[in-house]
Parts: sequence; C-alpha cells; structure tokens
Amino acid sequence: PACSMYESTVTIVSASANNSADGSRIARDCVKVDGSRQSFKTTTVFSLENVSPVMRNSHEPLVASKTQLDLKNASSRPSSPYRPGSLTFSSYTPPPLLDVKRISGIDFDESRYKKPTIDYKYNLNQENKLSKVIPVASLPSVAKKPINSSYRPLWDLDKQPRKVGQGNSKLSISSKDDELGERGSGFRKQTDVQDFYKIRDECLAEGKLWEDPEFEAVDSSIFFSRSPPRPFEWKRPMEIVDNPRLFVEGATRFDVQQGELGDCWLLAAVANLTLQPTLFHQVVPDDQSFVDKYAGIFHFRFWQYGRWVDVVVDDRLPTCYSKLVYLHSSQSNEFWSALLEKAYAKLHGSYEALKGGSTCEAMEDFTGGVSEMYDLEKPPSNLFQVLLKAYERNSLMGCSIEPDPSVTEMQTSDGLVKGHAYSITRVQSVDINTPNMQGKIPLLRLRNPWGNEAEWTGPWSDKSPEWRFIPESEKQEIGLVFEEDGEFWMSYRDFTKHFMRLEICNLSPDSLTEDELSANDKKRWEMSVFEGEWVRGVTAGGCRNSLQTFSRNPQYTITLTDVDDEDEENKCTVIVGLMQKNRRSQRRLGRDCLTIGFAVYRLEDPDNLPTPLDTNFFTYNASVARSPSFINMREVSCRFTLPPGVYCIVPSTFEPNEEGEFLLRVFSEKKNNMEENDNEVGLKEMDDRVIEPPQPAPEMKKADEKVKEFFRKLAGEDMEVDWMELKEILDYAMRNEVSSSAPGGGGDNLISNLLSLVCGAFFQDSPLASVFDTVGKGGFSKDICRSMIAMLDADHSGKLGFDEFKQLWIDIRHWKSIYQMYSKETQGYLSAFELREALNSAGYRLNNHILNILAHRYAGKDGRISFDDFIMCAVKLKTMIEYFKDKDQSDSNKAMFTLEEWVEKTLYS
Repeated sequence: PACSMYESTVTIVSASANNSADGSRIARDCVKVDGSRQSFKTTTVFSLENVSPVMRNSHEPLVASKTQLDLKNASSRPSSPYRPGSLTFSSYTPPPLLDVKRISGIDFDESRYKKPTIDYKYNLNQENKLSKVIPVASLPSVAKKPINSSYRPLWDLDKQPRKVGQGNSKLSISSKDDELGERGSGFRKQTDVQDFYKIRDECLAEGKLWEDPEFEAVDSSIFFSRSPPRPFEWKRPMEIVDNPRLFVEGATRFDVQQGELGDCWLLAAVANLTLQPTLFHQVVPDDQSFVDKYAGIFHFRFWQYGRWVDVVVDDRLPTCYSKLVYLHSSQSNEFWSALLEKAYAKLHGSYEALKGGSTCEAMEDFTGGVSEMYDLEKPPSNLFQVLLKAYERNSLMGCSIEPDPSVTEMQTSDGLVKGHAYSITRVQSVDINTPNMQGKIPLLRLRNPWGNEAEWTGPWSDKSPEWRFIPESEKQEIGLVFEEDGEFWMSYRDFTKHFMRLEICNLSPDSLTEDELSANDKKRWEMSVFEGEWVRGVTAGGCRNSLQTFSRNPQYTITLTDVDDEDEENKCTVIVGLMQKNRRSQRRLGRDCLTIGFAVYRLEDPDNLPTPLDTNFFTYNASVARSPSFINMREVSCRFTLPPGVYCIVPSTFEPNEEGEFLLRVFSEKKNNMEENDNEVGLKEMDDRVIEPPQPAPEMKKADEKVKEFFRKLAGEDMEVDWMELKEILDYAMRNEVSSSAPGGGGDNLISNLLSLVCGAFFQDSPLASVFDTVGKGGFSKDICRSMIAMLDADHSGKLGFDEFKQLWIDIRHWKSIYQMYSKETQGYLSAFELREALNSAGYRLNNHILNILAHRYAGKDGRISFDDFIMCAVKLKTMIEYFKDKDQSDSNKAMFTLEEWVEKTLYS
C-alpha cells in the first residue's frame, strides 16, 4: 500500500508448467504481490527438487540477512520438473522469513521466529489438462427496480428475493441506505441505530449541538495501540475559524491536503472521487451544511460488502494549536474533507486504523466498484488500452512508487515522491507534430494529493518544451493548465518507467446516470454479483491442492456471448473480483483476512456435466484462468480475455475448513449471464443401496402380525405410543444392539427377539462410535422423539398409531443404513463434507445455502455429525418438505400459508 508499501517477489527458477508422470499439472511461475504494512523489499529466488504446492511469505525478520538451505537430499519424485538446488534469501534489512515447513523433506526449526504478521500463499495447483469442462444454464440479469431518489441506486442485500433452489443470492438494486450498526451493515452496535435526520431534528428542537457517544472526542478514537505523541484538542469548525463552510466553491481535488496521518492512499481516492459529481454526492450528501439546520452533526455514505452504510459523526475534529491535525482543505474554512476522513475513521474504529492501506480499498468503499492492481515493472502489452477503457468508463485510478525502507516519503530527482499515492485524472492520446514525427502520443495526467509544487519535472511536465508541438485546440480540449498545484502530465512510457504499481477501480453500472453517459460520451460495465460463504465441512473446500474437497466450494457459472467492441481476437473482457466480508472490523478479535483466490474453468458441454461439478471433473480438467495468487487481502481480482462460452468460477480459501463470507463480482464489457451452479431444493429417488428387496407376501404378513402384537403390548388398548414410549422402544433397541455386539452379549429373551423384528435390524452393524455416544447420553433425546412423533402425527394428537409407527420404522432403517454407508471412513461419525451425498441418498436434493444452514445447526466444531443429529436433520427435512409439497398442489415451487398454519407447523415439528 502507498505510504507504507511492501513488495515481495518470489521467482521459480527454470520451473515450467510441465505435466508430471501421474498426469497432474504443475502451476505456472509465481507472481509478484504487494500488500503489507512493512516497508522493505525482499527477493527470494530458489530452485529445488520437490516443492510443496504451498509457499508462504511472512514478514518477520530473520536472525541473519542471508541464509541457505541445502535441499539436495530432500525427498523427490522422478517426475518432478524441478532440479536439486539451494534456497537463498537475499534482501534488504530486515530480511523476511520464507516459511518452508511445507516444503517436502525439510526439517526446519521455526522456534526462533515470531508468528507471521502477513501471509502470502501461492497456489501452485496440480492440475490435469485433458478433456471437457462443465455446463450450466444461465439466468437472466437481475432486473433493476425503478426508484424515486435523488441518489443513484444502491445495492441492498436484504431486498433480494431468493430463487427456490438458489443458495447464495444475486444482488438486487435499491435506493435504501443502512445506518452504521443496522442489521446487515456488518457493524452491529449495542446502542440504537444512529439516524441522521432523527438526531438532527432532536438537537434542533432542544437547541444543542450533538456529541457522538459511539465515537467520542477522546484519545482512543485517534489511536487504539498507543497514546497520542502530544495532546490533541477536539474542536468544532466554528471554534477554529469564524466562517466555517462544508464547501467553498464546490468540491475539487485541490480540497484534499494530507495531514500527519499516513493515509495518502485514502486521500488519492478522495481526490479521484471529486472528479465525479454524482459519485461524490453519493458519498457526501448535499443535504447538510453549517448554515441551514446546523446541529453539529453530519453524515457520509460508504459501500460495505454489497450495501451502502450511512455513517453519522459530530463535527469535533482533532487539532493542535487550533490547526487540523489530519486531512484538511486548501481553504481554511472548508471542512467536508476533514469530516469525511473522520467518518471513515469511525467506520474502521479509529484514525490509526487508516494508517497504511491500498487506494483500491478506499476506491471500492466510495463507489462499490471492483479494483485491479498492476505491477508496472512487468506491465501487460495492452495496458494503455486498459487505462483508456478505464478512463472512458469513469474508473478511478491511482499509482505509486515503492518507498525507500529508511525514508517514509522521499522526493526523487524528477520531482516524484516515493511511497506516495498519486491519482490519475486523465488518459489521452494527443496529436503531436514535430520536425521528426507526426501522429499521436499516449499521455496521462496525474495529481499528487499534497497539492503543492512537488510535481514531475521530466518530459511533458509543466515547463517541458514538448508542449510546443501540441496544437492549441488540443491543449484546450484536455484542459491544459500550468500551475504549482501538484497536477502534471507525463508520457505513458515514462509512467511505466517511474511508477511501480497501478490500481484501477472499475465503477459498477449504476454509478453513472444515462444523462452523464450521453453527455460525456462515457461507457459502463455490465455486472453480476453474488454473495456466499465458506462453511467448515460443507462449502469450505480449500484450493485445488485439496482435490478431494475442492468441488465442495461454491460454484458459479457465467455465459459470455458477445465479444468486445474493436477486439481483433474476438474475445470477451472479464474482471473477476472476490472480496471477503467484514474481516477488517474483526481484527481486534484476532480474525485477520483469510487467504483467498479463485479458478475459472471452461465448460465445453454444460448440459452433460453434473451440477455442481464433482471431483472427477476437476481431476481431469485444468483451469483456463485463475487469480494471480492466493493472498490474505480483502479482495483479489484479475482481468481476463476469454473466448465466448460457458465458464465456471470457483472461489475458495487456500486451506480447507476456513470459514468466512464473501462477495463475488464479475464485470464484462458486454452482457453476461451468471448463476450459482447448484442444485434446486427438492425430492429425488432414494438410493437403491438402502432399499431392501421385497419379501414374499406370507412372510411379510407373518412378521407384520408379530410386530403388531408387540406394539399392542407396549401401546395399550388405544394402540398409540407417545414420545416417551417411542423413546423407550428405540433406546432399548439401541442398548440391545450394543450389548449384543459385545463379548457375551445377550439378546435371547422374547422381548429382545421381538424388538429385533421392529428395530434391531436398523441398528445392526451401525457405527459403534456414534452408537455408544448416543447410548452414553441416555439414548435418543426427547426432542428427536418428539420430532419423530410430529413428523407423522397428522391429527396432532401427540401420538403415533401402528401404521404411522411402521412408516417411522421404515424411515429410520433407511437413515441408519445411509449413515452407516457414509461414515465408514470417518470412524463412526459423518463428516459434514459427506452431508450432501448422504441426504441425496435419502432422497433430498439440497443446495449450498441449505447445507450451510444444516451444518451450522447439526455439525460440531470439528465438522462431524453424530448419528443422533443426523436422524434429527433427516426428520426435520422430511417434515418441512412434505408440508410444503402438500401446500404446493400445482408443483410450482410456491406455496401459500396463513400465519396460523406457519406458526403451527414450525412449532410442532
């Protein structure tokens, strides 16, 4: 990040994407990744015989600045493409630690190192490039609801209707904002939701200025890790100047002047925001001022993981000697930028939380767009076209230079500042006419958020002679002005030569109005958005390295039909962004960002592939695109150009069983159809393996009479059993099965023999670990027995008759057989990863959304499901699905209930 940038390069020497002997495909070269709060550069080069698919870079110092590990004796496979060699660290001080504990054959002592503060993992997927790839139908784009608002439509997750069978919801559009602390905003507070208009009206009625109880004027609102270096005094603007104003002659990029806080990454985004009036007033509403209805309260809007949050602050600002300490305007009586910074600090807990960051993050929070990052040391050949298209779509762009480890922000001989974030305010190919050449030259206009004389002094700078060869009409068109205001022009060639990092925030389609698009000859992206989550044991399958669980991850299919305009290769541009939700707000709880990434697979024959894609597919099909790396940042994104067709995107964490929520967004130049690649909820045929062959009629009749006689003895004259009698039957049968499986076990008496006819068969050879667990807890719980009664109790008597009992008997036998079948390899417990297949065998077709809920409800922290919980899960599913089907006579996947019916069924089940 700018102001506090870290750069790490990992290079595999002579490591090509060869296929190994077992058919698996070794991944391509590693890539360069930025993103730590440290401020040094490291380069690690290695060549070795057998590398685990994982490499982790952390940033704690080594004891020495150079270390070599001999890997020649490491275990190896003959098929490995790597040759024996050595692992070398070479870096500035302090050097990093390359965690090699996952490199095969090395015993590496990590006891002397601290726990890593940042974790980069590169997914060297072992893939096989053989045959086809999967199909998926495509849903129409989400319809945009008409709104009556002075602001642009905003994403709202709660308004999204879920299609039956579609687990993770596609986002719809709404004009509703959410206050900080509102349910769904990601920031739940114990206090009431702060409503700007309500609080302002109350303060005006009482004649007082508001003081924010949730972000008080105290030191802890500035620093969370230490005390301020000197006393700060919180003052309102009217205590600083005589005539405070929110805006002085409007909001411009020159109103953004950096203070003492290292948040130039934020300032660069704010400066870019001022170039887009509609976007700006979406973040900074124009219904507030220091004159009309002033009550010491202001509000600002920020995008947070698919929805907009309204943040309310008072206007007390930290000062020193009556001067603003942090962000301020060039006009001493203008305060919109300082108040915006305070609201953003409140959103993240303190001003200190804003120290060091990525311009992309702030750009996304101001616009709801998707960001890209480019390494300008190795720019793609079409980067200027990317910049030009980004400018045509009003994208926000920032760039920076790697800082010197010993100096926070140092100015170069060319006038540029290292470690500082610049905003790109224009991209243009201008006509040039010199004695030696005629044609167009690509130029960029940049701005330093300091807004002072620190400007580029090379070619095309303010005093450069190159401007003499540009026609006056062209100068007027691009708004050429020469002032010491921090803004300057430079050629694209010099840009890629001097800057090292480029960040682009691509705006969502609803960011510009139709009038703005036509007036400015602008274009916009097409977008699809889905939210989802990784749940331990169900949908947290890990990356492709974990082949057996990779298919459990959420899957999304996207259909690309139309190629880009003016694309000679007839391909489609796609930007995929995967963002994890609410991790920054959980840092104080010790929950840092997960290591995330995604892979893209082409589906050649979608109609003949399983839904969702299974392990077999991923074993024999290689990805056609993927995220640059698996990295523990808020978002990972990448731009691809793909031929028209159907593709499947698989977002995942690096390791299996890491839980978190995410937002998946896809931008394309032309329309795309995207849907979740998952089952629709419903019933299916039961697995043939658990259905017993029918017995001859005479034997069935004889057995039925014995069972009925036994049932009469237990039930009494009314021939019905309540939940306590049912529990007695099932618990006795369970104990009988356990004792008969032990040495010297009994079971010769008449009751045991009769019980074996009724229940014994379903517990024979059952997984003993879970059986003993159930017995040790006192048998089946009363809730399960009550739910079993409710499942078949049509007359709500609280009892089961003989015919109902026989149906329950059949169901439990089937469920026991299924549990036994899927728990053989897990020592008597069902893994949550097997829950989908187990319930499929039971006749229930479920999607990820339902499976995640079932895992949260019935699985333990270790992801295991006991026999007891599996039976309860099956009972609840059968009860609710059959009740719905009973109400859905037309088989339309829709049913209507009265409130009384719904309460009755949900309570008695």
